Amino acid sequence: MTERIYSVDSYAREMAAEVVATDVDDGRVLLDRTVFYPGGGGQPVDLGELTIGEDRLEVVGVKQDSDGVWHWLEGGLPEVGTRVTGRIDWDRRYRLMRTHTSLHALCGVIWERFRSPVTGGNMAPGHGRLDFEIPNWDPADRDPVELALNEAIARHLPVDVSFMPREEADLDPSLIRTKVNLIPPSVRRIRVIDIVGLDRQADGGTHVHTTEEVGRVRITKVQSKGRGFRRIRVALEDEPA
Repeated sequence: MTERIYSVDSYAREMAAEVVATDVDDGRVLLDRTVFYPGGGGQPVDLGELTIGEDRLEVVGVKQDSDGVWHWLEGGLPEVGTRVTGRIDWDRRYRLMRTHTSLHALCGVIWERFRSPVTGGNMAPGHGRLDFEIPNWDPADRDPVELALNEAIARHLPVDVSFMPREEADLDPSLIRTKVNLIPPSVRRIRVIDIVGLDRQADGGTHVHTTEEVGRVRITKVQSKGRGFRRIRVALEDEPA
């Protein structure tokens, strides 16, 4: 199994690793450790490069399976046993971290106001969206929700990461803010992201250390997705309109 450095240190930008398996037909390698996030929960995969001496191989895709975390490469495929250095595209990752934390903050605000679960979500660097089941949504709710979101972010709330056994997590239904529990039964150790005092839920993605790093957030659009369902789109304030 691959040591998933990103899971315990979202700020790690590079790592030394060893190639433990290759898939020549698919152009990918399995590493013994990585800082590359393999995607999930609406957060895209990390991009970047592996270097071997003076050679640079572009990482164009990442995915995890039961073997570990695979990295798709352009520029060649190193052999098993090769030592490599991996570096993520940090600017892109950090914007995703800020975006992801802003979406969790939005989830907390919506939960406080409407007790509404998330039914879907997605993000890109600097902007994202969450879908909610909110039967009693009124268009006039948009500005107060945006205000409450930015007031929460401005409290500079810490973002804590912890782990708990699956059996313990299953006893706390509040950890699942989605309408359906999407965590596979095979996952026995649950990672929990806690924006202290605002939102606490099971999550595998990368986040900033405090909401201070998120900055102000705009609600760019609220869309109807059928009776009782709303899609709320947000963007970091420094993201171009």
